[in-house]
Amino acid sequence: MSKLVPAIRSGDVLMPALGFGTWQLENGTAVPLVEKALAVGYRHIDTAQIYGNERDVGAGIRNSGVKRDEIFLTTKVWIDKFHDGDLQRSAEKSLEKLGVDHVDLLLLHWPKPEAPLAETLKALNEVQSRGLTRAIGLSNFPSALLEEAAKLSEAPIANDQVEYHPYLSIKTLKAKADALGVSITAWSPLAQGKVAQDPVLVEIGRAHGKTPGQVTLRWIIQQGIIAIPRTKNPARIEENFDILDFALSDDEMTRIHALARPDGRLGDWLDKAYAWDAE
Repeated sequence: MSKLVPAIRSGDVLMPALGFGTWQLENGTAVPLVEKALAVGYRHIDTAQIYGNERDVGAGIRNSGVKRDEIFLTTKVWIDKFHDGDLQRSAEKSLEKLGVDHVDLLLLHWPKPEAPLAETLKALNEVQSRGLTRAIGLSNFPSALLEEAAKLSEAPIANDQVEYHPYLSIKTLKAKADALGVSITAWSPLAQGKVAQDPVLVEIGRAHGKTPGQVTLRWIIQQGIIAIPRTKNPARIEENFDILDFALSDDEMTRIHALARPDGRLGDWLDKAYAWDAE
């Protein structure tokens, strides 16, 4: 774990607050970018079965020369593998692709009503009890489902990975997660590049000698939320990591929170059986 990046308590594990996301890094592109991220100082790498790049992520980790026990590695089980037996086999396959004997965090990628949540969590707990993952968690679970999952799981739910950036409020989810001792990870923390031209973020960035993206990432981790920006640009990997030498004032934090709007969500693949929190 990088000595520079603060760690956030997630269940029984500590997660680096800044990680490198690998969504859409396909056809070998993840290999050099994961190597670059680890060379810069990242010690948290995020992938998923559905990304189709677990082998590449594993190769990037091995090529980096960074010791496996210094890296926090997350992957996610896709929704077609949520039944008992299927989930365990899919976890084993992920480890084989990644070339590791365990991951640090294994998440359920999206809630899916076809598989009973109790059955899925029982299988996920078994994967953890076998030592294939250090911690278990969720992704894209609204607050009510997070609470249900926490009640059904024997092991702590360590993390809920959700879309989060200045244009989206997760106030309700964050309050529920805090009450349950669950950390939050923000995917698409830079709103898929939309923060770059935001006047408020530009102005705050100028005051600190930082870009709007750096201001946004600092805003996220300053809330005790984990951020996993993804980029295909090696220079941007360095830029996104360079957020540890400044802090935002309470007023600046409030101004950024005020950017949230009802239509701010960018990725909505939640099954119609469920509903997002209103804010």
